Amino acid sequence: MNVLILGSGGREHAFAYALRQSKVVDKLFIAPGNAGTALCGTNLPLAPTDFAAVFRACRDLDIDVLLPGPEDPLVKGISDYMADASISDGGKAVFVAGPSAAAAKLEGSKDHSKAFMYRHGIPTAAYQSFGKDNLSEGETFLNTLRPPYVLKADGLAAGKGVLILDDLQEASVALDEMILSGRFGAAGERVVIEEFLHGIEISVFAISDGKNWQVLGSAKDYKRIGDGDTGPNTGGMGAVSPVPFANDTFMQKVKERILEPTFRGLQQEGIPFTGFLFVGLMNCGGDPYVIEYNVRMGDPETEVVLPRLANDFGEILQMMQAGRMEEIQIRSRQETAVGVVLVSGGYPGDYPKGKAINIQQDALPEGTICYHAGTSDSNGTLSTAGGRVMVLSSFGSSIEAAATLSYKAIAAIRFDGMNYRSDIGKDLIALTNTSE
Repeated sequence: MNVLILGSGGREHAFAYALRQSKVVDKLFIAPGNAGTALCGTNLPLAPTDFAAVFRACRDLDIDVLLPGPEDPLVKGISDYMADASISDGGKAVFVAGPSAAAAKLEGSKDHSKAFMYRHGIPTAAYQSFGKDNLSEGETFLNTLRPPYVLKADGLAAGKGVLILDDLQEASVALDEMILSGRFGAAGERVVIEEFLHGIEISVFAISDGKNWQVLGSAKDYKRIGDGDTGPNTGGMGAVSPVPFANDTFMQKVKERILEPTFRGLQQEGIPFTGFLFVGLMNCGGDPYVIEYNVRMGDPETEVVLPRLANDFGEILQMMQAGRMEEIQIRSRQETAVGVVLVSGGYPGDYPKGKAINIQQDALPEGTICYHAGTSDSNGTLSTAGGRVMVLSSFGSSIEAAATLSYKAIAAIRFDGMNYRSDIGKDLIALTNTSE
């Protein structure tokens, strides 16, 4: 089959890297891609949200499966567009490995997703949502909560629309800034305020064909820029898979209390889900509570979940397309994977681009995968093109062993202003040691 991946980050390189090894994939394209994806397939100069251009490319290149990486095209309705365009065109239908706009609203609107959880009895934090019409009520609701205070922009904010503040006055000011001053643009015109859940975060990934679903794996990512979870939120500074406490007992709770009622609820509401569902959870004393839904694979979690997959990723997409997910047995490598993100100096604020990247390939530890995120290649010169530049993913018999290899790999890469966290996985190592 021929596959077109939409996106240009580390997640998309991980998709491309896996599909390049698939025995069922004939031709692979990535739009727009990066310097790493160009090593796996053919990059196309297309914007993922230019639906008309994407459709034309699918027709011209005889694409069988369109795999959107980021949330934006999904929330804006690329699955619906491709279905309608295929009918109008009268040619072969292009399968989109992603949900409809109605189903993607689980990620596109925090208010919508919270209401969905309440309707279907899915465990989550207590909340209320506010806008200009009831801003004063938001101030009142903040006073009923105990710190920390959690404020979430209702719409998409590139993973940076969540504020967790310890001071009530700061939370009140932030609420005004989000709604009245456009701190997060249109995404913050409505704000969800919810109680803070105490526990340890975990992301669980599932895949569905619209009728049946399977769990792909678990991961923990690290959002803050600085060691010890300090500084502002980023798109993600690293990830670990699997998560040590995600044992059979915990995962059975996730399946029964979270995933099953989510997929069943969507079907009951007439919006069956096809694609990848990423559920951000909090482990509160052994019980899972939903923090958020994402309707695609996460980044940088994909860079540790996907390389652990023992299945042929292309075959999984084929079974999703055929509506035969119940026939798949998802298998994962026993080793732990740890990914460390290398970022540009200044990220997540302003940062320079075009810094030359030097990689000593022979100095990379055996088995370490160097996923490109924000990179470009101009006439053989590799340079930075984004805030998150690369993800180094390694395997080991433990978190510590895998992390040691990823941090060793950093010595093989250089670019001006390179920054990274030095503590990816350390909290989970400490947790494992404590529980033993």
